[in-house]
Amino acid sequence: MFEKLRIKEHMEIAGSDGEHVGTVDKVEGETIKLTKTDSADHQHHTLPFDMVDRVEDNRIYLKVTKAEAQAAKA
Repeated sequence: MFEKLRIKEHMEIAGSDGEHVGTVDKVEGETIKLTKTDSADHQHHTLPFDMVDRVEDNRIYLKVTKAEAQAAKA
């Protein structure tokens, strides 16, 4: 289990496959808001905290692959 307080702005988010998913813009409630620069449509997207597996070495690792995370982005 990870601690939400360890998630900070500008941290990289990687899928369970090690692929880059995005970069943290900020934490909002129970979601992680991603920067616009990592988005093909240049819009903010969010990921729910329940997708996070762990936080290590200033990087967030998800329980799902990059493709699964992109399909779930709000």
